[in-house]
Amino acid sequence: MISVLSRQQKFYSVAAAVANISVHEQRVTFDPGASWFKFHLGINRYALYARNDPNIAQLIKDMQNTPVIMVKPSGHHLKLALKFQDFGKAMFKPMRQERNQETPEDFFYFVDFQRHNAEIAAFHLDRVLDFRRVPPVVGRFVNVTGEILQATRNDDLRSVFFTSPANNTCFFAKCLYVCKTEYAVCGQPDLLEGSMSAYLPGLSISPRISIPNPWTRSYTFTGRQEWEVNPSYCDTVKKMYPYNLGNRLLNIIDMAIFDFLMGNMDRHHYEIFTKFGDAGFLLHFDNARGFGRHSHDEMSILAPLTQCCMIKQSTLLRLRLLARPQYRLSDVMRESLTLDPLWPVLTEPHLLALDRRLGRVLRAVQRCVKRLGEQGVVVMDFVETLRGATPRQTKESR
Repeated sequence: MISVLSRQQKFYSVAAAVANISVHEQRVTFDPGASWFKFHLGINRYALYARNDPNIAQLIKDMQNTPVIMVKPSGHHLKLALKFQDFGKAMFKPMRQERNQETPEDFFYFVDFQRHNAEIAAFHLDRVLDFRRVPPVVGRFVNVTGEILQATRNDDLRSVFFTSPANNTCFFAKCLYVCKTEYAVCGQPDLLEGSMSAYLPGLSISPRISIPNPWTRSYTFTGRQEWEVNPSYCDTVKKMYPYNLGNRLLNIIDMAIFDFLMGNMDRHHYEIFTKFGDAGFLLHFDNARGFGRHSHDEMSILAPLTQCCMIKQSTLLRLRLLARPQYRLSDVMRESLTLDPLWPVLTEPHLLALDRRLGRVLRAVQRCVKRLGEQGVVVMDFVETLRGATPRQTKESR
């Protein structure tokens, strides 16, 4: 054991010397006014944060600049859980491919790369749509030697660091697939860009449950789900708990529109806070497989909308606003993304694809209205129950 630790310490020292950085202990202080703590306290049954919450800007700034004191692997992909000097936590997803690379046509959605810039863009899109269901995300350059290797106590993570033939510091993940040196990420020579996603409160404080998406896809090469072959599938979903009550089905449709705009096919589950019961919103987690192909619109993602022919009034009003020339979605997104330190986050073709896809969503709604009438399609938010295709409305509002 002593020899192993000695070798690890020697590797730290050599890597630090090459990177021209010093090794030192970080002071850890808890501040009850910390931005991440205020973010947690501001979560309610409708959204993760208020529309004009000034603390979100501070949280984004803190995730970008606060020193990292601890790192450990998270999940089965190349992503890391980082703990900051003020006890805040964030999920770091490193850059895996260049922004101008499109997902190959022959790739299945479940083997696609996870893209750090998609996580960043998804946060901005979610905020532009006024959903506020994606935890805050910001881009950051991380020193893989000084802020990851030296900060981790995880033996598995330490063991996957190496120096490439180009003298760049690299690491890969230990998992079942795509976890070899060929799939490693490397600094330049130590700096690596990635996304920082704010952690939600711990499960012991705010329990969450993960629920299969009724419109989940088959994760095999040949399988087909019922919704893919049955146009009346939504009639069955409407009779099932919890989709026959409240806003759950409408929130699924919101999520489908969100995913369609960014081309994300990988939404097999969704999560909710148990504290808010069936009335709570859906968390829009794990968006790294969005924004893969700007040249293709995957219409099957819109199946919840096109099969159920229902949409929230607030969602439709926001989409119509973003279709106007003076508030064009691509323009609003472009302006919002300039605030991120990794700008440009999306290439211009991806931004323009947002406008094209928004037009497709609005045309899908119009076809439903033509068939069922606006009252049968457009639903006032926060319905009490669903009976058939026409939900009963309530006076509850935000």
